[in-house]
Amino acid sequence: MSKQIISTENAPAAIGSYSQAVKVSGVLYVSGQIPLVPETGEMVSNDFTQQARQAFSNLQQVIEAADFCLSDVVKLTIFVTDLEKFALVNEVMQTFFDAPYPARAVVQVSRLPKDAQIEMDAIVSA
Repeated sequence: MSKQIISTENAPAAIGSYSQAVKVSGVLYVSGQIPLVPETGEMVSNDFTQQARQAFSNLQQVIEAADFCLSDVVKLTIFVTDLEKFALVNEVMQTFFDAPYPARAVVQVSRLPKDAQIEMDAIVSA
């Protein structure tokens, strides 16, 4: 089993001891993406919708760096600090994904890295 580490400057650098993504046997495992602006490493905004858009964009950049696309996502996990934002998650997600959508979970958590309001990871397979 060969393991390929995926890294791109088009998404925020890892802020810990992990890789942006790892590809094993044709399956890509994307680490959690928060709404940091890749060029600055700073939070995009305090606005939830802007944070969601940035997190989805970061996820997309990592996936494309591994020669996949968003339509190849089979499982998406989204963590939010306020489940009241569920409808906004759906609204933003529909601007990045077309039906049929991947399997997905949205989970409320008490806190995320850098006090982000949203984080997401994915499993991708062509």
